[in-house]
Amino acid sequence: MAGLKTASGDYIDASWELSVAVEELGPEAEPLTLRVTGDVHIGGVMLQIVDKIKVKQNWSDHALWWEQKKLWLLKTNWTLDKYGLQADARLRYTPQHKPVRLQLPNRRMIRVHASFSEPVFRAVAGICRVLSIRHAEELSLLRAPEEKDKKKRKGPVLGTEDDFDLSGVVLPASAEQQPFRGMPAHFSDSPATEACYRMLSVSWTGLSPEHVLKMPRPSNLVEKAQINSRWLSSSRSLMQQDVRENEQLWLRFKYYSFFDLEPKYDAVRITQLYEQARWAVLLEETESTEEEMMVFAALQYHINKLSLSADPTEPAGEQGMDDLDSALSNLQVKLEGGTSTSDMLENLTTIPELKDNLRIFRPRKLTLKGYKQHWVVFKETSISYYKSQEEALGEPVQQLNLKGCEVVPDVNISGQKFCIKLLVPSPEGMSEVYLRCEDEQQYARWMAGCRLAAKGRTMADSTYQSEVQNILSFLQLQRASPDTPAAPDAEAMGTQWLVSPRYQKKFKPKQLTPRILEAHQNVAQLSLTEAKMRFIQAWQSLPDFGISYFVVRFKGSRKDEILGIANNRLIRIDLAVGDVVKTWRYSNMRQWNVNWDIRQVAIEFDEHINVAFSSVSAGCNIVHEYIGGYIFLSTRSTDKGRGLDEELFYKLTGGHEAL
Repeated sequence: MAGLKTASGDYIDASWELSVAVEELGPEAEPLTLRVTGDVHIGGVMLQIVDKIKVKQNWSDHALWWEQKKLWLLKTNWTLDKYGLQADARLRYTPQHKPVRLQLPNRRMIRVHASFSEPVFRAVAGICRVLSIRHAEELSLLRAPEEKDKKKRKGPVLGTEDDFDLSGVVLPASAEQQPFRGMPAHFSDSPATEACYRMLSVSWTGLSPEHVLKMPRPSNLVEKAQINSRWLSSSRSLMQQDVRENEQLWLRFKYYSFFDLEPKYDAVRITQLYEQARWAVLLEETESTEEEMMVFAALQYHINKLSLSADPTEPAGEQGMDDLDSALSNLQVKLEGGTSTSDMLENLTTIPELKDNLRIFRPRKLTLKGYKQHWVVFKETSISYYKSQEEALGEPVQQLNLKGCEVVPDVNISGQKFCIKLLVPSPEGMSEVYLRCEDEQQYARWMAGCRLAAKGRTMADSTYQSEVQNILSFLQLQRASPDTPAAPDAEAMGTQWLVSPRYQKKFKPKQLTPRILEAHQNVAQLSLTEAKMRFIQAWQSLPDFGISYFVVRFKGSRKDEILGIANNRLIRIDLAVGDVVKTWRYSNMRQWNVNWDIRQVAIEFDEHINVAFSSVSAGCNIVHEYIGGYIFLSTRSTDKGRGLDEELFYKLTGGHEAL
């Protein structure tokens, strides 16, 4: 656009020069200079750029990026004046989609094209479409740890070599995943993309003990909290968060609320979820007992064995899938709220009760008293205990309302110890009560009742029986099988990589192998998909499963503490000893907001309980997004035709007022 000039060559109209760098011309090239006026629209500026550089190519993915404001100028019908652009603006004409290197939950690297102009929430959805992972809202992106944070290690480190490349695959947002030759069609284009699908959907069998030992692992709650400081904001774009082309990012399941897991459609999703669970166990991010570790090792050994000959293009076998129904329903972790079929069922039936002799222990300071026998009645969501059955008509010794309590298993199969640790909310904090059961059957019934009561549900809930069966099946996995036949391939495959470093140090391979093979007898009949689902289910049953930690400072407190954020509750934890101090459930939350000036989260619960804290280990927005994200996921519907309300997600996770 040419302005009017005087005889001396000066412009006398309102036009001015705009500087635009074009990436295709190379880093050394001088920026283009365009003469514009404030009423020129963005689309007109882009036409001028293309005319001026005279390079014939498809420019449809290009857009203007305003460097100083960290803003994409995507509204092409807006004028420069409307955007507030002036002559000092530095613009870049650059593609909206750029390659990034992703470390997947299975620790393998893959190169994909990601949107740098849309919010990360939508960019992750695009990535997951290419990777064939449903329910992308459960995943997000973290920054990789800086090189200086990584300890110097000798030898190969998992996840740093042999990239797989899907950067040539770009799927439109509306693209349906059409299968072809047993895999999504875009994976069948070449041997390289087929190999990529195998990597995504079949567990890698080339691990060694060294791989596990060399991976950085958190040694305390503070280090676990530091991991969560690296999450990217879901409501801002990659470009706005200074992510560069070909930068390494981590793709992980962020929210532990796995919806509608379906083996028929979720080969990649189940495998990657299993891998994230496996690494959480191996790197001790989720604590497990010795017996539980042997079960996880046996399941890994079985999955490893079947994966060697697995064909990812074969559909998941229907046989045995019926047995997974309870596991699938158990995996659909959702928050309380709304009228569900189980609530309707509760209104129509008599609520079952449990009555039995149990031994009870209440730890108190300066006491050495142990367990005492009591007659215990479990009715609705409360437990009452009496000195004897005869006194059950009178006043109980104590009544515990379990709604909102923490339920922690304390089991040792070989020692015949079946305990339930209850942390019950009280005005002073959490009061601790232990229930000791006689056997597995009694333990499973009472444990299932306690877990439901903690969520505000009774034993009339339709999931009670399946919960009892899930507990019994997990106990059965931990039970040793006599007369274990020798498996000659066990030594060859190696067993040390199947356990965390703590147990690698504790046991020699000759001690580990028989223990793992013993546990393997209980899972040897499972199919590959069933074994992965069973591993995920066992991971979910661990006491500290699905808790994301943050170092925070509560209002009125002089010391740092830990805030645990789970899919249905917030947990206040003592930083020094790791004990739970208090629990608050989302179902009791009335409203919450963030004071961005002082970076403080304030939450109001029922009964005028107010909680306020500032985040020490991570940005306030990350904590805010976690809480809002879980509330958002609780609104998901099983109605296939109903999509996600993306605007609600941004309102709950990115705004100043959430509710």
